[in-house]
Amino acid sequence: MTAAGPALRGTIALEDALVVAQAAWPGRQYVLHLQAPGCAARAEAGQFAHLSCAADLPMRRPLSIQRADPSSGTIEILYKVVGAGLERLAAARPGERLSCLGPIGRGFVPDPARPRALLIGGGVGMPPVLFLAETLHARAAQGFRPLALFGSEIPFPFRERPSTLLVPGMPDGTIAAHPLLEGWGVASRLASGAGFAGCFHGHVTELAREWLRMQAPAALAEVAVYACGPTPMLAACARLAREFRVPCQVSLEEFMACAVGGCAGCTVEVATPAGPAMKRVCVDGPVFDAIAVFPPAA
Repeated sequence: MTAAGPALRGTIALEDALVVAQAAWPGRQYVLHLQAPGCAARAEAGQFAHLSCAADLPMRRPLSIQRADPSSGTIEILYKVVGAGLERLAAARPGERLSCLGPIGRGFVPDPARPRALLIGGGVGMPPVLFLAETLHARAAQGFRPLALFGSEIPFPFRERPSTLLVPGMPDGTIAAHPLLEGWGVASRLASGAGFAGCFHGHVTELAREWLRMQAPAALAEVAVYACGPTPMLAACARLAREFRVPCQVSLEEFMACAVGGCAGCTVEVATPAGPAMKRVCVDGPVFDAIAVFPPAA
């Protein structure tokens, strides 16, 4: 693992993970549960695992970690079937083993000085947001008050439910929530252009803007945004951050081969104090400052 650099050396586990369960959801979405104690012990919100999809497929796939339980040694991964590799992964059954390399990358860094965390997840970018919501819920004693917004144009990979948690600033009728977060007492709301009941009609970033514009200046001073999703959605989050003058961290989704910094096949241009620089999404990220990745147009 030396290519990843000293900061990550010794933190990435390579193990044969046991498939515990796999659940299918509409839209060719799957939730995979793996027994991967090395990965589970170190995983943080925003990191990912590099999984083999089948024994005879040499190329792994980078997939965000949705939840991790060090006590049981398990991790949970949500993915959508796109391509032959994930098609094979969807056929994995309990009892089978997959090679798992993880956790990889730099995750979200919550700021206790801005405890009103606005979490935005779109499509298969929802997993890191759910993981971060769980992390901040566990750190409630530090003052964190997360609000998670999820967007999808296909059915959600969970059974949404009407929320009983009041969220001031939400548009009328926007009551659909993530059932797991609702059970924890963590506020969440859903957005979609597909007309799903109880969801905000539009993009999840439009819902975020509606909530942000209803916040008083003192409340905005406590807000930080954390997001993962398609590139256009992340660019929209960066624009929101500039408009409302709040910090924003984004977790990028990128194709990659080695996933440990050796091949430099997942580089993106990032603004730095010294000028533009090429950074590797796998180990320099996947979480970056939104304004650095999506600077204002010249």
